[in-house]
Amino acid sequence: MDKNTIIGLVIISVLLIGYMFLSRPSQEEIAERQRIQDSIAHEQMVKEEEAKIAAELLKEETEKAEKEAAELADSLSPEQLDSIKNVKLRNDYGIFAKSVTGENTFTVIENNKMIIKFLNKGGKIYSVELKDYVTFNQEPLILFENDENSTFGIVLSVNGKPLVTNNMYFEPLLAEGKTPSADTIKVGSEDMNFIMRLSADAGKYIEYNYTIHPDDYMLDFNLNIVGLKDEIKDNTSTRMQWYVDVFALERGRDWESNNTTVFMRMSDEEIENLNEMKDADNYETKGSAQWIAYKQQFFSSILISKDNALGDPKISLVKLDEKEHPKTLKTFKSDAFIDIPDEQKISKEFSFYFGPNKYSLLKDYDMDMEKVIPLGWGIFGWVNKYAIIPMFNLLGRGIANYGIIILLMTIIIKVVLFPLTYKSYMSTAKMRVLKPQLDEIAAKYPKGKEMERQQAQMSLYQKAGVSPMGGCLPLLLQFPILIAMFRFFPASIELRQQSFLWASDLSSYDAILEWSTNIPIISSLYGNHVSLFALLMAISMFVQQKMTSSQNPSNSMPGMKVMMWMMPVLMLLWFNKYSSGLSYYYLLANLFSILQTWIIQRFVVNEEKLLAQMEANKAKPKKKSKWMQKLEEASRKQQEEMRKQQKR
Repeated sequence: MDKNTIIGLVIISVLLIGYMFLSRPSQEEIAERQRIQDSIAHEQMVKEEEAKIAAELLKEETEKAEKEAAELADSLSPEQLDSIKNVKLRNDYGIFAKSVTGENTFTVIENNKMIIKFLNKGGKIYSVELKDYVTFNQEPLILFENDENSTFGIVLSVNGKPLVTNNMYFEPLLAEGKTPSADTIKVGSEDMNFIMRLSADAGKYIEYNYTIHPDDYMLDFNLNIVGLKDEIKDNTSTRMQWYVDVFALERGRDWESNNTTVFMRMSDEEIENLNEMKDADNYETKGSAQWIAYKQQFFSSILISKDNALGDPKISLVKLDEKEHPKTLKTFKSDAFIDIPDEQKISKEFSFYFGPNKYSLLKDYDMDMEKVIPLGWGIFGWVNKYAIIPMFNLLGRGIANYGIIILLMTIIIKVVLFPLTYKSYMSTAKMRVLKPQLDEIAAKYPKGKEMERQQAQMSLYQKAGVSPMGGCLPLLLQFPILIAMFRFFPASIELRQQSFLWASDLSSYDAILEWSTNIPIISSLYGNHVSLFALLMAISMFVQQKMTSSQNPSNSMPGMKVMMWMMPVLMLLWFNKYSSGLSYYYLLANLFSILQTWIIQRFVVNEEKLLAQMEANKAKPKKKSKWMQKLEEASRKQQEEMRKQQKR
């Protein structure tokens, strides 16, 4: 630090100290500030005291009013009290006043597929149990229960006042107008109509007409509004609301949660969905929807409008904390506008689907509901729809063990892909045989002559009859199948709770070792268990890569050796929480690839004969391919451009 710098710092310090001294407040200013602060504090204290006195007076007045009301109630007869209550209800709820109060009662209807429990409060479906399935813990599989926090109903304006049907008490009726005589009703060989009616004045009502079919996961639901033409003046605010807390049904809460979301099919046939990976997500759109699906990993609850009556739908999801909600995964909410025509009798047709996410079953309804199953986009979805699923279903007709089915699928796929595998291997073998000649070219054209080196290499490839891309293209053609299988197995309900070897559920991870202690980083990346199928798959992948690396000259680079170690490790971390059926399939695929490679190396390929054949190819006249001509032309133009730049 020089002399000038020191002087400058001293001057700045003096100026700052002088400014602070001169700008400090006087004793009079300090006293005035203190007086203002004391005045503000006094005013605040007065206000708090006044608020306290007002609260005490209000409490006294309230207690006095309650006492006077109690004394008045004691002096009135029960009939007079009921009359006063009815007047208040009539004033608040109008013609629906008599449906405001009641007691909760349940009616259970059972067909061959499900047990549906109806609640008279709200006239709604309280719960749905699927008879052919159980949870991972072998308990009855109940999709949801409409407790006090759940909602199903319509919100509309009657005589200018809002009516929320979810809070009203409906009357349960059978098709003949009779009250059910039993708590549980079984559907026979024909459809059954069950009605929940919200009665108003004579001849006026709102009702939910449910039609339960004997052997179907789908039930019809008609919303009927009768005799309320004069009361419903404003139909622009009529909306249907459906709020549900869905239960955790599978092993592995995180994995199930990541496959649980809301789908919606709009009237223009576009499929929208919320982000299942987010803790909370919402979607609001203009237009109308055909259906809204609360989709879980293997089951869905779907509300369907037969005339696209669900207008301007608003949907949302919220992920629930496991500690606070150990049995439930997420809260789903949907709110949609319903157009109510100006008529005395109005009927809106809907349906509910409560059942498995089985591709063939959902596709039969011909409403694109099968698109809730994540089979992959584009070509990957096509491979699943038109190849993998038909083959899986065909094998499933005669074989009960799904482990054997996956084995046979692997063999069939490997046999079909063998020509591509063989072509890829032969291309690699040719490149390996040509490596000494490629090394000579590299030595002949050192750094700075990359274009000449590339031309010489391409000339060698052409003369020998070798395509440098010959080993990659066959592998790329197999890629859609690998990705399709990656999507297929975790989404296949057929594998759910199907055991094979040590795996108790091929749709979930197989745990040969589990621990409850949460280990930082390890638990989030790997999980709290060891999946043996995933471990074996990673080992087989390493062996396969090791075998392939020894035969491929391009894999001698240091980066490729690192990848050979890293890929199995990454796959192990990734697949440890995945479907054990998927890990099992990739394990089999790797083992078959190892076997194929060994057989081709041992019994098919003779490198001396292969080299002799390529040397013979060099002597034959070759017509340059269009691709080679374009490559040489591009190389020539690039060299000319480089020469021009050097002259400059």
